[in-house]
Amino acid sequence: MGPVVDPVASDPVLPGRTAVVIVGGGIIGASAALALAKRRVDVVLCEKGEIGGEQSSRNWGWVRKQGRDSRELPLIIESLRLWGRLNEEVEAETGFRQTGILYLCQTDADIAKRETWLEIARPYQLDSRIIGADELAGLLPGASRRFKGALYTKSDGRAEPQKAAPAVAKAARRHGAKLFTHCAVRGVETTAGRISGVVTEKGRVACDAVLLAGGAWSRIFSAGAGLTLPSLRVRSSVFRTEPLEGGPGTAVWTTKVSYRRRLDGGYTIANSRASVADLEPDNFRFLLAYLPALRMEWRDLRFSAGKQFVNAWAQARPRPLDRRSIYEDVRVLDPAPSRSINAEALQAMTALYPAFARAKVAQEWAGLIDVTPDAVPVISGVDVLPGFFIACGFSGHGFGIGPAAGQLAADLVAGDPPIVEPDPFRFSRFTDGSRLRPEAGV
Repeated sequence: MGPVVDPVASDPVLPGRTAVVIVGGGIIGASAALALAKRRVDVVLCEKGEIGGEQSSRNWGWVRKQGRDSRELPLIIESLRLWGRLNEEVEAETGFRQTGILYLCQTDADIAKRETWLEIARPYQLDSRIIGADELAGLLPGASRRFKGALYTKSDGRAEPQKAAPAVAKAARRHGAKLFTHCAVRGVETTAGRISGVVTEKGRVACDAVLLAGGAWSRIFSAGAGLTLPSLRVRSSVFRTEPLEGGPGTAVWTTKVSYRRRLDGGYTIANSRASVADLEPDNFRFLLAYLPALRMEWRDLRFSAGKQFVNAWAQARPRPLDRRSIYEDVRVLDPAPSRSINAEALQAMTALYPAFARAKVAQEWAGLIDVTPDAVPVISGVDVLPGFFIACGFSGHGFGIGPAAGQLAADLVAGDPPIVEPDPFRFSRFTDGSRLRPEAGV
């Protein structure tokens, strides 16, 4: 089972009409609902399970500018500005704290790689910098060894994934948004070639626009609307410990383990690089589009062939909108964590901090990350289907940029000036001949 998420009650009666329907109640969908509701746009958010029940509550909880693709930097800069006042705005605890983030460097080559990224980020005038061994030692209390240096961004931070999306969703409701949990959207309806409504398990809702923020489900939902969205799913395993006194406060990435302190005094810990690609039909369908990324990241992927291939094939089969949907059959994607990957992370954590030998693992879980060929999200309207908007494909980076990504999606839906230039996130890049690959040096 995944982490326990702060509960959000469902509104009782689904309206027959609204201006905008948001499909998906993660951090992106909730943030978009809040941004639209604050503009007095009638908005209905439909979530097939619980608010924040999938990857929005299963990620590491990092909020970072550091190490970002340059195409995402304007968005995360705005997002950190929003995170800084989010507790006050939503009148709840999201867990956000600016505790800093470190990427540890063991060799000159490691430092050179981080310096390459600093050059990429230089136009944005961030506070990121390379620090030496002595300064770094002061940020790693209790560490068993010294490192050559680190890339350090003091203004980066972390938040609590199990709290953030529910808090934002409740704030959206206070501003007038309507929230419906256990309310799967089966698909969209069109009139004269544009969006005119959605069909949910609780009835039809007429609307002018639909925003798809469905995370790992987005490719299947898009296919139901007649669209091809290249997106693959990667399984990431994580665990948390019981509270532990005297541990480090700054979040850290190393080659073998990454961690951050939690609001409850425990730690969220993960294997920095190892994730699992459970082979599905889409892995072969989109193979050519993903080859550049695969060449860059193949050492970090572990492939698994099993029943997920058949499950994914079954999930993708179209169903009539008047029949029970796959979204009702599978309310929450709750994949099994890789115990071996988590064990490797705990071993590396204990080697780095001997005090963690007495740490008690409180829970292990996994989540499915939706990854695009260039590891950059889609936040965009769809030219061939007016009124349909997409905010997905965040490739493991979505929690931190969630508030700004939701606002950008809301800007596009409402036709307002965008918070950042949206062109890097356009859906059409998959068909207009754009070069699709992750940024080197990231």
